[in-house]
Amino acid sequence: MTATDRSIELVNAAAQAAADRLGNDIIAYDVSDVLSITDAFLLASAPNDRQVKSIVDEIEERLQKELGAKPVRREGDRDARWILLDYVDIVVHVQHSEERVFYALERLWKDCPEIALPEDAVKTRGKDQQPAGQEPAGVAGDADGDLS
Repeated sequence: MTATDRSIELVNAAAQAAADRLGNDIIAYDVSDVLSITDAFLLASAPNDRQVKSIVDEIEERLQKELGAKPVRREGDRDARWILLDYVDIVVHVQHSEERVFYALERLWKDCPEIALPEDAVKTRGKDQQPAGQEPAGVAGDADGDLS
């Protein structure tokens, strides 16, 4: 079994919302073959609690406005270190960067197929590991401003 078209649509909208709010390391997995409770997981992170909340709020607003989707459950608001949005078809995890490294959810789902995401979301990969103010290798512009 693979993730439904609706799940892919939700994942892509949520990934774009996270990227628009400067989320880091955005990635999605099709977990439909190994879990019966959902089709996909979307993971994103941010360097501080305020940004975690901002990303989550943007995802909720965008999915409601564009796709008429509301989460059936939202957990982790109090500390804003790891907020989970459960849309049944997909589950969104937005974590503080420290929690993201500690729990390493990617290790749990690495055998599941990745879901293709919008370019803006893909460009966020590796940003959490970079010192503040530096771009990941291969992204810095040259003297003409062209990307390498």
